[in-house]
Amino acid sequence: MADGPPMPPIPPREAEVARLLAAFAAAGAEPVSPEALQPAETLLDLYGEDIRARAYVVREGYRERMLRPDFTVPVVRHHIRSGRAPARYAYAGPVWRRPAAGSDRPPETWQAGFEILGATDPATADAEVFQLLTGLLPPGLTLATGDIGLLRAAVAALSVSPARQQALLRHIWRPHRFESLIERFSEPPRRKAARLRALAQDGAESLYARAGKPVGLRSRAEVLARTEKLVAEAAEPPLAAAEIDLLKTILTLSGTVADVAATLGEIARGAPPLRPAADRFARRAEALAKRGMEPADLPFEGAFGRTTLEYYDGFVFGALAPGRPDLPVIAGGGRYDALTRALGQPIPAGGGIIRPEALLAMAGQEP
Repeated sequence: MADGPPMPPIPPREAEVARLLAAFAAAGAEPVSPEALQPAETLLDLYGEDIRARAYVVREGYRERMLRPDFTVPVVRHHIRSGRAPARYAYAGPVWRRPAAGSDRPPETWQAGFEILGATDPATADAEVFQLLTGLLPPGLTLATGDIGLLRAAVAALSVSPARQQALLRHIWRPHRFESLIERFSEPPRRKAARLRALAQDGAESLYARAGKPVGLRSRAEVLARTEKLVAEAAEPPLAAAEIDLLKTILTLSGTVADVAATLGEIARGAPPLRPAADRFARRAEALAKRGMEPADLPFEGAFGRTTLEYYDGFVFGALAPGRPDLPVIAGGGRYDALTRALGQPIPAGGGIIRPEALLAMAGQEP
């Protein structure tokens, strides 16, 4: 009996995706395929300002939907709906984001990813995700690690009002805005602020009554709330020099994971509120070492990760192709416990993605 026609070769992207998914399955991951169209109302806030400006949003009747800009949020929503205990997930497929101004990158790209939700030992889970994903990459990439949790802990330790603290936390992912807020909060009250306090010494209600006929579209309640906020801010003392120094120290941490772990131990002696974050860092360094990833060889930058997706709140990592500014980050991920809290199920969560098309481009192959 004659043999049939030869099978056509598997396209490079499909072959690469199959390789990655096989590795994720061997690590115990269950495959999931979230819908391409996701509800836009709440999810856009979770992704942050950059993605919100670049998402493809469509209207269905009275609802807005968006083409998924990544897989993590849909996977977490799937996990919450399932009501399952700790789980591992793998996925692959296209995501959509409008290219940044001046960029010639395509609006549709592929991601293959691995997520661990509900792990009882976050440090071990972080080390596993990092080892698994970086172990699937070719040699020659530049690895980078950071820890958004350190900066969040330093902000939480500041002796500022909740309003100022929330403003700083909200702008961690916008370095220029964050630094301008630090500068502003470091200044002594100005003459204008002193005059506002004097005018409002009998309260916002009294100031509103003396202001005359209302002008504009804001309601009385809105004007009073804004006045009270301005008066409270005008009365707040500036950030102490020691607190500013602590923030700068965290942002400029640089070296190997081993070096930074030792430095953080010293910093936490003088800044006890940083102790939990420093201890988490040390446990993760130990977990990496147990997996054969020497902390003395892994780079760390305190500012790394501040331009990533805004749901990360702990360990972050990336792998970049040196000499290829035309390519996005080849792989990246981290810890996003804050995302699960925002979605109503506060559980430990972490994961990461690899971009198969970027891997092929590095090798000079077409998808």
